[in-house]
Amino acid sequence: MQKEKFDRIISFLFGASWAIIIFGALITFKLFSFLGFSLAIFITIFFVVIAFFLILALDAFSVNREKLYEAKKQTKLLEKIYSKHTK
Repeated sequence: MQKEKFDRIISFLFGASWAIIIFGALITFKLFSFLGFSLAIFITIFFVVIAFFLILALDAFSVNREKLYEAKKQTKLLEKIYSKHTK
């Protein structure tokens, strides 16, 4: 079964987001390491937390899309049941 374009895009963005988190955390730590180890760790953790919220937003898009498909399936089924009983 072929995935839709939306699913492909979301999958790509999930992978890209994880890559951004990993490399971004490394770059953030190296960028702020001159300020001290503890401050660099704090800023890096802050960056990772914000990036995780972006991944959660992508996941919310995916879950809402699945809910929409399920609601459409249920609507079709209910319409069939209704049409059977109204005849």
